[in-house]
Amino acid sequence: MLSSFTNKGYSFEWIDVFNATDVDLSAMAVKYKLPQAAVIDCLQPEHLPKFEVFDDYHFMIIRYFDPNCKADADNFQELTRKIAIFYNKDFLLTIHRSQAQVIEHVGNKYAKNIAVKSPFDIVCKLLKNVLESFDKPLMAIDKEIDFYESKIFVKKRVPDLLKKLYIIKRRTYLIKRLNVLSKSVVDSLIVSHKRNSFYEDMHDYYVHIETFTDAMHDSIASLLNLYISLSSQKTNEVMRILTAFSAFFLPLTFIVGIYGMNFHYMPELSEKYGYPVVMLVMLLITVIIFQWFKRRNWL
Repeated sequence: MLSSFTNKGYSFEWIDVFNATDVDLSAMAVKYKLPQAAVIDCLQPEHLPKFEVFDDYHFMIIRYFDPNCKADADNFQELTRKIAIFYNKDFLLTIHRSQAQVIEHVGNKYAKNIAVKSPFDIVCKLLKNVLESFDKPLMAIDKEIDFYESKIFVKKRVPDLLKKLYIIKRRTYLIKRLNVLSKSVVDSLIVSHKRNSFYEDMHDYYVHIETFTDAMHDSIASLLNLYISLSSQKTNEVMRILTAFSAFFLPLTFIVGIYGMNFHYMPELSEKYGYPVVMLVMLLITVIIFQWFKRRNWL
């Protein structure tokens, strides 16, 4: 489907295309003389953010967070959606596979803004709205981290906790990597254009998202390390208790093993008080081991 924002009051032509077929894109490439290499990139749904400069066009790919993605989405294609942008001083073309609120929002909000002078201004606003799409998921991740952190500290059992922490870590990593790739787009924009208020506003928001993402990435990494440390501590506690029981029963088992041998001639077998003496010795050994453990604070 093709829509035009020309009548919105811009001094340049903005054409928005979504859910276009390969044939449609090929026809548009011929009509608007788009670079063939960039058109091929448009056809790849998994393509990551990039920025390229051609003779007649600037070309960029950006990805925004998909609010309808699955709860366990753990790759770029499931978590985000792609927007391809071609623009020069008089023309702006946006291409995407499904309707994007970020484009509709910018198209409607800045339709009659007299401050908008060129497609570059709209591109900066589009990029800012793309960055804003990651704000809510990052805030949700922050709340999840606080929730699971409290559960871990009070040692409350949470079903599939490790799996849930992995999903949070994976999602945070994907957003962080997208921010790193988006930085090249943000930096490349200013190389080809002069700084203005639209760029500065977008750049400031990028710094905000970058800082937020880094903080969430460090938080989930620390939480995972804490969970693993507490799990190891719990395992060590169990092993300590089992080792203590083994220390108590090892000498007793040794004594029982000796007197359990089926030799006919054993000196203590004929003793009248042999059984109570052996039991008393075993009790004494147990008391001695207990006192020794107590002195060393092993119990």
